[in-house]
Amino acid sequence: MNKTDIESSLNFARRKFLELLDTIAKTPSPAAILGWRPGPGRAHIAWQFMHIGATDDRHLHVRMTGGEPQEPEFVRRFAGGSVPDDDIPSLEVIRSYLIGQREAMLTHLRMLSDDDLERKPNEQAPWVYREWFQVLTWHEGHHHGQAHLTFNLYKAAHDDGVAKVGH
Repeated sequence: MNKTDIESSLNFARRKFLELLDTIAKTPSPAAILGWRPGPGRAHIAWQFMHIGATDDRHLHVRMTGGEPQEPEFVRRFAGGSVPDDDIPSLEVIRSYLIGQREAMLTHLRMLSDDDLERKPNEQAPWVYREWFQVLTWHEGHHHGQAHLTFNLYKAAHDDGVAKVGH
């Protein structure tokens, strides 16, 4: 797997996730859908989207390059280990964060050589770059599935005329 393959995989995963966000945006009540939880203490759909942005932010800016997150408050609220709160980001904030963090990740990838993909970015890194990018792609698909399922559960619970989507 070379840089071109990795970039293609990262772009595909993000495009599909953003398509789900677009579907939600076209409903009569996107804010209600983004904030809906499938059960007490469970994550809402907005958390699933923001979690992916926060994962890119923390993995690139902190874990790969040793710096600070670009959006520390989002990382605190949405990265792994966070507890979903009831402050639901808007569609615009979600979209901007997802696009911005993925572009930063792709910019970093483009600076690497194909040989760099087989080395760790630092001694503390859990993976070589190639595997790390694969994990991030898998992770996004995992949370896309959770968001999609939660959206379908919302529709089943509310039967508000929102068209059923899925496979």
